[in-house]
Amino acid sequence: MIHESQNPKLEPHRKPERAGAVCVRGLACAAGRRTVVEGVDFEVWAGETIGIVGPNGAGKTTLLRTMAGLVAPRAGEVLVDGRALHRVSLRERARLVSLVGQDEQPPADLLVGELVALGRTPYLPPWGAGGDDERAAVDEALRLVDLAGFEGRAVRRLSGGERQRALLARALAQRTPVLLLDEPTNHLDITHQLELLTLARELAQTVVMSLHDLALADRYCDRVLVVDGGRAHPLEPPETALRADVLDRVFGVRAHRVPAPDSPGTHLIITGRKA
Repeated sequence: MIHESQNPKLEPHRKPERAGAVCVRGLACAAGRRTVVEGVDFEVWAGETIGIVGPNGAGKTTLLRTMAGLVAPRAGEVLVDGRALHRVSLRERARLVSLVGQDEQPPADLLVGELVALGRTPYLPPWGAGGDDERAAVDEALRLVDLAGFEGRAVRRLSGGERQRALLARALAQRTPVLLLDEPTNHLDITHQLELLTLARELAQTVVMSLHDLALADRYCDRVLVVDGGRAHPLEPPETALRADVLDRVFGVRAHRVPAPDSPGTHLIITGRKA
């Protein structure tokens, strides 16, 4: 398998004047009573696109849910623009971080427009109805995920890929500085996978997402966090985080890089399982 890692449009980027800087300090994450990953320390610049990779069961989903404030940390803290998520109100947290979980099942009787409009809830007064700004946010979010015109369609009539894109639209309508995505390419065909990941890079938001496809993480992420054995590796550029020796040790696959013929970057080549 040969995949391009970088091209002129995929250079690492910073947007230091934007909101969305994330600081994770000494974080330990638990699933029930079991600590699944601990000692997690990293900082994310505002506007970066970060990938989290690791074997099944390594703790990627638990880490994202802890970063979203849905799971209390066993130790440590997560800060967004200097504010500790576990110390702010639910409403303020929902204005800072949005999450699209893996295999979410929204109520089947909702219309797509109603589902996406839920993303505007943190900005409405109690029992308040949305106005023109809310409708504009919903319309823009649906357009970004290629679901314009789906507002009146029932969620139960969506395919798996369409449902995933509708959930992403809900998070985009929330307009938080930080967007967390758990396996966002699940159920998507290759065209919509590439469109979603391109969109993730183009958004003004900071994006942190877990991915199973190492080649997609290599190509679309500014930096990559490898989670394995209850620990997180340092957050590093893909060429460093996804070195051949790391992929051998963590995933049990053989891999190497070759110069890309049509860009200044490299190709990541995974040649098979470790013998």
